[in-house]
Amino acid sequence: MAGREVAISNPDKILFPDAGHTKLDLVRYYLAVSEGALRGAGGRPNMLVRYPDGIAGEHFYQKRAPRSRPPWIEVVELRFPSGRAAQEVVPRDAAALAWFANLGCLELHPHPVRAEDLEHPDELRIDLDPVPGVTWPQVREITAVARAVLEDFELVGWPKTSGSRGMHICVRLEKRWSFEEVRRGALALAREVERRAPKLASSKWWKEERRGVFVDYNQNARDRTVASAYSVRPVPDARVSAPLRWDEVEHCDPGDFNLATMPARFRKLGDVHAPIDQNAGSLSGLLELFERQGLGDAPWPPHYRKQASEPPRVRPSRRRKPLIEIGRARRRADALAGLERWKERHAQAAAHLEPADVLVDVMRGRYSTWTRIRVNLEHVPLEQRPAQEPLDPDEKILSSS
Repeated sequence: MAGREVAISNPDKILFPDAGHTKLDLVRYYLAVSEGALRGAGGRPNMLVRYPDGIAGEHFYQKRAPRSRPPWIEVVELRFPSGRAAQEVVPRDAAALAWFANLGCLELHPHPVRAEDLEHPDELRIDLDPVPGVTWPQVREITAVARAVLEDFELVGWPKTSGSRGMHICVRLEKRWSFEEVRRGALALAREVERRAPKLASSKWWKEERRGVFVDYNQNARDRTVASAYSVRPVPDARVSAPLRWDEVEHCDPGDFNLATMPARFRKLGDVHAPIDQNAGSLSGLLELFERQGLGDAPWPPHYRKQASEPPRVRPSRRRKPLIEIGRARRRADALAGLERWKERHAQAAAHLEPADVLVDVMRGRYSTWTRIRVNLEHVPLEQRPAQEPLDPDEKILSSS
């Protein structure tokens, strides 16, 4: 492929037990959609998210390119907020995508910069993330609000399903602004979406303050990556992050787009985001909006250094004290089992919880993720609120990035 030979080890290894998809199926998928996948992830440094034993096994994040790699695999050195640096892989052709798949990389996780200019993002990423209990129609409704905001500021948005419960909108930018400025523009947009749909959308960083669909502005901070267009996602039906036309958003169902169905759609329609690179816009309008809003900065992700303009990094629940932590575990299922044990011990309090009161945080460590479970007791009467207990489970986990 692409004039290169790529060896696929263990091609019959099952990566998706429920759907029965193998590693070779994954390779063939990325070859079938390579033009579109490279438009989203090609020419950019990519973090490797590896599932060597499929979605039923452990996975890990690998920022550094493997030392043992073909000579034609391109790398570029990135510097991270922690001060560390690493060489990350830059895919340029279909052969590189096949090589990714052979490593068990189900997903494509590119940074929003080109390898030729690592300081100026050319993509603003709008991540619409529903809180528990929010339905897909509400996500679609907020997607339309976000589109209207973009159009008011003469920016072109390109929607795609996240491949999970949410929606992404990609916006090509002229390469003139820093990571900090792009994040500021995304924050202004998130606040404007919330202003226009206050009952349906939220720009609040702290989970206990969110409602409806969270517009995650922090996906635009340096060193953050999201699953790109055509990326396969680690869910049982092998859904993919599907690029859409705007006239498809109102009626689309994310379950319709998966590893088995997307190649046929691609053959029929091609890449519906093909013109994205010809529509780079200006961030100036959103930066002016940020200043007019007069709200200042908002919290950054926890492993970033405290910013000079950032408000106090204290959860609202720390002030009200209604939030307790239940447990921490490497496996999500183990953490959720601890939550069920807590609910059995405190059935009276658990009866008052709303879906958004249970906070399931996927925490990214240096090499893998782990799950933290917290409960917001805001809706539990004061006299029924349980005190903080020893964590269950309480796996000692290194959480540094």
